[in-house]
Amino acid sequence: MSKPGMPDSEADGLSNVRDRDTRPFWKLFTTYGQAELPKFVVGTIASVLRMVMELIPTVVLAVAIDSLFFDTTPFALPLVPTRWLPESTGEQFLLVLGIMAVVYALNSALGWLNSYMWNSFAQHVQHSLRVDTYEAVQGRPVTFFDEHQTGDIMSILNNDVNQLEEFLTTHLNNLVVIVVRVGGMGVIMLLINWKLALIPVLTIPLLGFLSHWFVQSIGPKYRRVRKSVGKLNSRLENNVSGITTVKAFAREPFERNRVTEASAEYLDTQWNAITTRILYFPTMQLMTAAGYISVFGIGGWWVVTGSPPMAFYEGTTLTAGTLVLFLNYSQRFIYPMRRMGQIINGYQYAQAAGERIFGLMDADSGSETTDGSSASDDIEGDIDYENVSFSYGNDSKQDTERVLEDVSFDVEPGEYVGVVGRTGAGKSTLLKLLLRFYDPDSGTVRVDGRDVQDISLGSLRKSIGYVSQEPYIFYGTVAENIGYGRPEADKDDIRAAASAAGADSFVRDLEDGYDTMVGERGVKLSGGQRQRIAIARALLHDHDILILDEATSHVDNETEAAIQQNLTLHTEGKTTFAVAHQLSTVRNADRILVLDEGELVEQGTHEELLDADGLYSTLWQIQLGNLQPKDDAFTGTNAEVHSP
Repeated sequence: MSKPGMPDSEADGLSNVRDRDTRPFWKLFTTYGQAELPKFVVGTIASVLRMVMELIPTVVLAVAIDSLFFDTTPFALPLVPTRWLPESTGEQFLLVLGIMAVVYALNSALGWLNSYMWNSFAQHVQHSLRVDTYEAVQGRPVTFFDEHQTGDIMSILNNDVNQLEEFLTTHLNNLVVIVVRVGGMGVIMLLINWKLALIPVLTIPLLGFLSHWFVQSIGPKYRRVRKSVGKLNSRLENNVSGITTVKAFAREPFERNRVTEASAEYLDTQWNAITTRILYFPTMQLMTAAGYISVFGIGGWWVVTGSPPMAFYEGTTLTAGTLVLFLNYSQRFIYPMRRMGQIINGYQYAQAAGERIFGLMDADSGSETTDGSSASDDIEGDIDYENVSFSYGNDSKQDTERVLEDVSFDVEPGEYVGVVGRTGAGKSTLLKLLLRFYDPDSGTVRVDGRDVQDISLGSLRKSIGYVSQEPYIFYGTVAENIGYGRPEADKDDIRAAASAAGADSFVRDLEDGYDTMVGERGVKLSGGQRQRIAIARALLHDHDILILDEATSHVDNETEAAIQQNLTLHTEGKTTFAVAHQLSTVRNADRILVLDEGELVEQGTHEELLDADGLYSTLWQIQLGNLQPKDDAFTGTNAEVHSP
């Protein structure tokens, strides 16, 4: 499959991180190329000298033909004094042979040096660029990942970075080769016989015009290719990631049709670009061949008959050796000029890739605000939400979804707080504001009296432990996943955290215990096992504040009870939030916050809320089985009904 094409603001899924004014190649060389600049310079010099070496054998051959084979001109070499040359024909022939041998040997050595230096330059630049690009992606806020598909992001980290490396390694080097080779051959022919040289030399601007047309025609088509390949990559990634769901619902034919449609769109756009590309290259070859045939026809007639075919060429001479030189150089115009189209092609790819990469790395284009002072080493855990409102999406968009509305509450240090409510009430979002995964539209979230936006992100998040309902388990061992937030932890610390999370018993039963590989995303573990490993990961880090977002929703009641008991011991003195649908999980909390459609409607202890006979009491009775939902407000997507 061909590489993706050039995106534009309408066709690219990541158009908001592109900037056509970033001058990507200037930034590439000034930012990443400076450290490797000596390699680039040496490689360029080697490339130039290599092309000079390629020009010499034909010149020497022309001299040999005229002076040694046909004896029409005296033996002389350009730029070499006559007194240095041997007088006998045999010695002259050996000199020509020796020059060719030395030149070809130097050409090979310079070719190796050029490849070594240019590849070393490109690979080191690519490495630095990829690391910085990943860091830029990592620095994007959660909203960025909400709005963009993983396939598009991976396209920047892999395809785009690789595209720049290929341009540096191959296309830029070829550009130097073409300029020196074609320019050198043109200069030599003009010096020898400028009238005959006009034929091959004048093909150069014609080929340049054709290349310009190609760029103008192929650019928009590559943009459509980029859009279609992004859709196809996202479709394939989604289907592979969700393969168990596809199989469980026997939706293989449906997904095959969707992949077929995405692939067909890519086929159509790519074929449209290909038809332009395959027209361009033969036309380039035809124009160059026309110049070659013209030189052969005019020059051949001239040499055979002894007189020029046109009055324009009168007053000049043409020897067989000179004709061989012209034919050789004219023929060699074809390959480099064909490569020019590929260079332009590669430049278009690399320009688009560079715009996306440096647009993404632009600090002003949406990265998380990490400035702010560090939090105190001994955070007390006083949490204050004051008139907090939040919506997903942009206020300028009609699809803005209001999730929280004017929420206010205070949490004392060391308090254990339950957060409950119907599905979609805003429970998880409420606590993601504390982590600054999102910032409120209005209102303030404070930790120990300080606005979280005034605390550096690194300092804030290091003080908060977070366990989600669907925790991410990295490819690696159980021990590596538990110790992720504290890599210096020893095995005893890891086992202690696992025991507190109720994970030690099942981990010991695994084939390799804590050294068991859990597979990508922890596929070898059950949902409950993944949750317990995530809880152990949070406990091991010993955070000042702990957020448990339905952290035990996949474990059985007996295991949950044991985990809750251990958590009570290990979270003593720490401010802890526990989001729960199963109300029994938080019935012993110091306080319970009840959300309904983004508003905080009740708060208090379990007993206080039951006495208040409000929403919490209703949900509690439903879970006990004493009350059936009476309308849609307690069913479907608005409520989560559990058996007692």
